[in-house]
Amino acid sequence: MKVAMFDTHEFEKKFFETANQNFNHEITYFEARLNVQTASLAREFDCACCFVNDSLDAETLCLLKCRNFKLISLRSAGFNNVDLKEANRLGLTVVRVPAYSPHAVAEHAVGLILNVNRKFHKAYNRVRELNFSLDKLVGFDLFNKTVGVIGTGRIGSVFSKIMLGFGCKVLAYDHKPNPELIDNKNVEYVDLDKLYRLSDVVSLHVPLIQETHHMIDASALKKMKPGVILVNTSRGALIDTVALIESLKSRHIGGAALDVYEEEEEVFFHDLSSMILEDDVLARLMTFPNVIITSHQGFLTKEALTNIAETTLSNIKDFEDGKALVNQVKEILT
Repeated sequence: MKVAMFDTHEFEKKFFETANQNFNHEITYFEARLNVQTASLAREFDCACCFVNDSLDAETLCLLKCRNFKLISLRSAGFNNVDLKEANRLGLTVVRVPAYSPHAVAEHAVGLILNVNRKFHKAYNRVRELNFSLDKLVGFDLFNKTVGVIGTGRIGSVFSKIMLGFGCKVLAYDHKPNPELIDNKNVEYVDLDKLYRLSDVVSLHVPLIQETHHMIDASALKKMKPGVILVNTSRGALIDTVALIESLKSRHIGGAALDVYEEEEEVFFHDLSSMILEDDVLARLMTFPNVIITSHQGFLTKEALTNIAETTLSNIKDFEDGKALVNQVKEILT
């Protein structure tokens, strides 16, 4: 199948080239993101392979359909950037990579917690300047702390198990409790209010849908335990960033560890080191000494990138061969 891969990054090309030896798709790589302005690039292709910041809104989908387009293959688990209602109306098939490496994202979340708590980044910079002082580097033991896990699917489950290994107690929230966790004596499924009230760390592992948009708002933040560390490696818009800033300013939130940001589309994955950052909210967030931000790199391991490439190309092959699409996205986001 002729595949147009949008928003392509150098770090992923070699993994797709290696995986494609088993599929022989005709892949053309575009650095541009897919949107209304770039949809014309897909004129001669059967499939668009898209990433998290490609914009597949109704207008873009209509342009693709007008060019006899067949398939949208997401190389991500999330699909909030796709107008699924319009895709269904147009008869476009959407597939995704539901699980590439839950360990990659879960381990990154743990790394962020350790960093914001034990201040590794500050210690590293100090030592490079021959400053070996330990002042203002005090953290806390994770042992015996309570960790709130919102969402206990593949990633949330792995994250919970890692935190149990640290000797933490896990308070979990999910509409559907995970059988792998429910019988563990150190895991308790609770409502959100109790999770907020008792957790020393709160980590988000849910998809971005209408019900979860800004689920961490001013009200939720006020309910959290003073000094809590808030972690987000899922989707940026789960958190109302302006409300988070106000909570940080009031010293209620003890720290934030973020791999995603709700307005990341024009910032993340780009080198802006020689430019002026125009996002005032992100700029303010970056001024806090107790905030760690990484550029949506939770998935960035060899294992995850291999799985993403193989699953993406396998999805395309199954569609081409008329096989059942186990990774088809059918839910409609309202």
